[in-house]
Amino acid sequence: MSRETIEFFGDDVTDLYWGDALDVLRERIPDESVDLIFADPPYNIGKVFGNFLDRWPSDEAYAQWCYQWLELCLRKLKAHGSIYVMTSTQSMPFLDLYLRDRSLILSRIVWHYDSSGVQAKNYFGSLYEPILFCVKDACHYTFNPDAIKVEARTGSQRKLIDYRKPVPTQYNTEKVPGNVWYFPRVRYRMDEYEQHPSQKPESLIERIIKASSNEGDIVLDPFAGTFTTGAVAKRLGRKSISIEREEEYIPVGLRRLGLAKNFQGRPIAAPTKTFARACTEKGEGLFGIA
Repeated sequence: MSRETIEFFGDDVTDLYWGDALDVLRERIPDESVDLIFADPPYNIGKVFGNFLDRWPSDEAYAQWCYQWLELCLRKLKAHGSIYVMTSTQSMPFLDLYLRDRSLILSRIVWHYDSSGVQAKNYFGSLYEPILFCVKDACHYTFNPDAIKVEARTGSQRKLIDYRKPVPTQYNTEKVPGNVWYFPRVRYRMDEYEQHPSQKPESLIERIIKASSNEGDIVLDPFAGTFTTGAVAKRLGRKSISIEREEEYIPVGLRRLGLAKNFQGRPIAAPTKTFARACTEKGEGLFGIA
């Protein structure tokens, strides 16, 4: 899984690398330079990303590949940095065991979502994806609880009273989320939809960036895909580094990050719903008439 060359696009706050994640991490990203990493790699479950088939010869081969980029990511993190790692439910145990020996796993998060309507018939189908939240230093890391508070139904909707206190008081109306998060998956009719088989919702990435970084911090995504991490980081006043190896998704990143209007001599068009459907049917990429 490699691309022989690395190409760079960027401005003062946004870096986009077109190349293999291992090569870019080794050659272009200084050690201890990044505040937050969000890693959403291929899951080894047979999806197609551009010209790449997401399938390794074995679970062990996939795990060994993951250990390579995980080691590099941990090296790139600052001492107070945090990393969030996603993968399939089948493969997460490999990554969990690896990371617990090299970092502190603060939370094992479950991102659950609604069914697509087609579920397994011979076993209990998966309606969630796991996320590991890890830090390098147990005593010094960024976490902004007030930035991510959600409604506490006990206090805000039910308005229950806590009679255990010396003065009975209504329960709080807000709370820090627990480790089970509900965000809808990105669907075709959603405004943020791009033509990608495993696009993550902006709302999920926003919670992670708000919780574990501050304005001006550097956020790294080694498997950028539709470049949601970089786009959300920019909107929230963070700097970003995005790495993607598949040519098909580079124009998506250039458009979403505001880095260019043309790619390889052709204008980059925003994928309207009709345009995206036509591309899917024809097997084309995200080029069109701007």
